[in-house]
Amino acid sequence: MDDKQIIGQLCSEGRLEEALAKVEKMIATAPADDSLWYESGRINWRLGRRAAAITAYNHAIALNPASPAAEALAMVNSIMDFYNPDLLNP
Repeated sequence: MDDKQIIGQLCSEGRLEEALAKVEKMIATAPADDSLWYESGRINWRLGRRAAAITAYNHAIALNPASPAAEALAMVNSIMDFYNPDLLNP
C-alpha cells in the first residue's frame, strides 16, 4: 500500500490528525507536489481549520492552476460568502 492509499485509509477511519501528519511529512520531502497540498487542504477543512485549508488550496493552485484545489477553493469561497439575514434576525 502506498502513502496516498494510507492517507485515504486514515481519513476514512476518521484518523484525520494522523493523516495530516503523514501529508505534512510528505510535503516536506516533495513541496512541489500540488496533490499533497490539495490533500492537506481537504483534511484541514474536515478538521475545521478553514484558514489552513484555504492556504493549502492556494498553494496547490499556485503550483498547478489545473489542480482540483481550484474547484475546492471555489466551493470554499461560496460557503464562506453565504449570507442569510433570516439567521441573524429570528
